[in-house]
Formats: sequence, structure tokens, C-alpha cells
Amino acid sequence: MSLPPRVTPRAFERLSEIGAAEQGKALRVAVEGGGCSGFQYQIELDDVAEGDTVLEGSGEKVVVDEVSLPFLGGATIDFTEELIGARFTIENPNASSSCGCGVSFSM
Repeated sequence: MSLPPRVTPRAFERLSEIGAAEQGKALRVAVEGGGCSGFQYQIELDDVAEGDTVLEGSGEKVVVDEVSLPFLGGATIDFTEELIGARFTIENPNASSSCGCGVSFSM
């Protein structure tokens, strides 16, 4: 059994800034097949579904579905602001490599 993902205070803060909880939404982080490295992250505001792992902080929620959870064990979900833009990021210790965009990875 691997550790669940960890969500940084900055990521929860950003969810609060955009009013996710006020809209009744959570940040969904999922792993899908595809992308330039074999797997890709899907990150969107969504409803909490049955079977989701729910990570809570500062009144906000991040959810991961049962299929994606093993791929995200021990990962860190964060929010960064850089010259190229602001986005949620995932630092995944399970990924053996990733592409330059940070959205696609391989295991």
C-alpha cells in the first residue's frame, strides 16, 4: 500500500482563491493513458464521486479516483506561478521520466 498524495498549502490556497468549494467543486487529479510519455495527468474542477480519495485542507478538497490513486502514491500536488503561466503541478516519485510540459510521464 503506497502513501496517498500530499497537497501543499499553496494548492489549497489557490483553490480557495478561485472559489472551488463555494462552487461545490473539488480539484480532481487523474491519470490517463496517452501523452508523449505514456501517461498524462488530467486536472480539473469536478464533483466528488463515490470511491474517490478526498484530501482536505483550508475548507477545500482535492480528489483522486480509485484507478489513478496507485499512480499518485507519495506524489505532491502543488500550485506554481512562473513566467510561462500559473498551474497546478504534480511531483511524482513514481514517474521514471516526464516530458518538458510536466503533464505527461512514464513509469
